[in-house]
Amino acid sequence: MSFMGQEDGSSSISSSPLHLFSLMSLSPGGIGSPFPWLREMESEERGLYLIQLLVACANHVASGSIENANIGLEQINHLASADGDTMQRIAAYFTEALANRMLKGWPGLYKAINSTRITSTSDEIFVKRVFFDLCPFLRLSYLITNQAILEAMEGEKMVHIIDLCSSEPAQWINLLQTLKIRPEGPPHLRITGIHHQKEVLEQMAIRLNEEAEKLDIPFQFNPIVSRLDNLDNELLRHKSGEALAISSVLQLHTLLAYDDEMNKRSPNQVVMNSHTLGDFLKKEVITNTFIASPDSSLLSPSSFTNSKMMSFLNALLTLSPKLMVVTEQESNHNGFSLMERVLEALIFYAALFDCLESTVTRASPERQKLEKMLFGEEIKNIIACEGLERKVRHEKLEKWVQRLELVGFGRVPLSYNGRLVGTRLLQNYGYDGYKLKEENGCLVICWHNQPLFTISAWKFKRYS
Repeated sequence: MSFMGQEDGSSSISSSPLHLFSLMSLSPGGIGSPFPWLREMESEERGLYLIQLLVACANHVASGSIENANIGLEQINHLASADGDTMQRIAAYFTEALANRMLKGWPGLYKAINSTRITSTSDEIFVKRVFFDLCPFLRLSYLITNQAILEAMEGEKMVHIIDLCSSEPAQWINLLQTLKIRPEGPPHLRITGIHHQKEVLEQMAIRLNEEAEKLDIPFQFNPIVSRLDNLDNELLRHKSGEALAISSVLQLHTLLAYDDEMNKRSPNQVVMNSHTLGDFLKKEVITNTFIASPDSSLLSPSSFTNSKMMSFLNALLTLSPKLMVVTEQESNHNGFSLMERVLEALIFYAALFDCLESTVTRASPERQKLEKMLFGEEIKNIIACEGLERKVRHEKLEKWVQRLELVGFGRVPLSYNGRLVGTRLLQNYGYDGYKLKEENGCLVICWHNQPLFTISAWKFKRYS
């Protein structure tokens, strides 16, 4: 895989503060372009100022000050650009998300503006493929998950894998090829694939059956057309003698919308997380904008009562899996406070946009579609939506550890070999700037020092 460097060799995230921004006022000016010199700013100056404007605008939206928010959005739009540098691109999607949240106060207007937006199955498949191609996160998750499965299933003659989101055949093609050269020979492999689109599962079945036949491996693909929130757990039962593994790649958080009422904090609370948006949010000019709040990282006991998430995890536990590997985003986008979500999303998506900035040209149509159709839609969901409509509810590893251990899963430390195959992938594909760190037996995928995704392994405690 070859990458093209950014044309001007610059990134929007810098480490040196500029005195200019300590003097800037966040008060919006008049109508039109209030500051003609804005577009003459250097990338770092513009990025810092955009963060100030975005945070101020988000505060206006959160407090219901629509007139001030509208003025702020107008000012940001003079600087934001969906095909500009990292901060310009991020600002374009955050302003769209904030505007959508404001419009939800007028349901008729909101529905009319969004009535022609249609996302087809082919669009979903396309954008996930672009994410797979342009970023290493899914490749790493698949390889490390497969390595853990290979180690756990050593010597097993019948293996059953449940894939909680079966849309990418590359993961299981790789596993089939690796099982073919297993010293004791390949096992009989059965994969239960779950997806809400029948045609996605049909394509999975075709690709995997073709590969298994070519490799002469006994194989069966069992499709289940369903979303996780209404999955019939009886369909997951495995056969006698099968060793079970479960793969969950960026899926468990989708169930958290159903537990929306369980962990609410005061809606007036404004939270400043101790993490930063690259080096930008380390600037005194930014941190003075927020009010520090007590640590809200831990779940309260009431969060587990009548929880759809906990019921689902319990159902998986009753299957007695020999292994379950979970990949999730490492950020808290499930806060009750809008400002908390805005700040966490700025941190997380700044890193995602910045890693694309360093490897893919700004004019790349694939990059633009990925940012708009995946990252932009996630940002919009995090900021503009509430209740069951807000599906993008990423949470950090510490909360997943709490849930899984409370249900009864035991943690499985990922092996040195798992980390090794991931490191080799980063080296072989020239993924500069990415890091793979080990923390308490789990692996953390970082862009420079910013954690973005975690991979953890679990098992039914009987296998301890």
